[in-house]
Amino acid sequence: MRKTTSQSVPFLTIAALALGLVAASCLPKPPGESGDITITLYGFSILKESLEKAIFPGFTQKWKQEHGQVVQFQSSYAGSETVTNQILQGAPAEIAILSIERDAQRLKNGGFVTADWHSLPAGGVVNKTPFVIIVRKGNPKGISDFSDLAKPGIRLIHPDPVSSGGAQWSILAIYGSELKKSEQENNEQDKPRALQMLRSIWGHVISTPGSAREARTTFELGNGDALITYELEGLLMKEANAPIEVVVPKATIFSEHPAVVIDKNVSTAKRTIVDAFMQYLWSDEAQQAFVKFHFYSTTNDTFNQANKDFGHIELPFTIEYFGGWDKAYPEVIEKIFKDQVQKK
Repeated sequence: MRKTTSQSVPFLTIAALALGLVAASCLPKPPGESGDITITLYGFSILKESLEKAIFPGFTQKWKQEHGQVVQFQSSYAGSETVTNQILQGAPAEIAILSIERDAQRLKNGGFVTADWHSLPAGGVVNKTPFVIIVRKGNPKGISDFSDLAKPGIRLIHPDPVSSGGAQWSILAIYGSELKKSEQENNEQDKPRALQMLRSIWGHVISTPGSAREARTTFELGNGDALITYELEGLLMKEANAPIEVVVPKATIFSEHPAVVIDKNVSTAKRTIVDAFMQYLWSDEAQQAFVKFHFYSTTNDTFNQANKDFGHIELPFTIEYFGGWDKAYPEVIEKIFKDQVQKK
């Protein structure tokens, strides 16, 4: 008669558990915090779709596979100037992606950013996009360039330069566009012409929402004839079958968006995973994801060529056309726009 033992089932269970523990121990352990971990990111308004639908899930999956640790994200979005002010006032952001480098510099001056973001890939610029004009379906006002926004009867939606980095890019796009075209026509910049154009266009602004995303919403609700904004906003609107058209100006600026670690808010235990996420932003996977959501990649132009929705710009330019933000802000935003356009 064969004897059985009641210990055989527990033995198999224990063996299976042991094998599971051995397998789990093979995953490289990230230094710092154990268990689930949360990264807090503040971003300028138009980042929401690309981050929450692609970038966050992509990194979460990658980190879980490599380290067996669950990563969660808390995020907040507003105009770049507003985001920066919130962080300076104590908001718990550990990473910020901003519309303008001037805001990164403000965080550095406030002691919140201590590392040099320029040492990151692409000089710390994570993605970019040109400024365009959004008009109603059929383009009933016949708008084909920034200069058409100065025509009588045009009602323009434009974000507020006080709170929105996108608004400041837009001002530079309008002003710089006239400089570039006058250079092409006469081999020199016509600054009085550019100033007059900016004045005429600003005189047609009927609403100044707090961010580029709020400006888009205002336009979608039926206000205004045109909206100046990031190209990707227009392309996202078209994907949603909004009754609009995207008008690409002859000359316009590419906005460039820096990502920074808010060093003051990052604990030693979290530093490794925060740095890993920052590096992930410039990975091929993340850059292609940004392009899918109509940002331009800053690391691989082949990715950009794959997006057939991007418009052709005859005379593109960047912030370097003005000598960088250190010159563009005081010389154009303050001395030209605020002092000679907005005040009058």
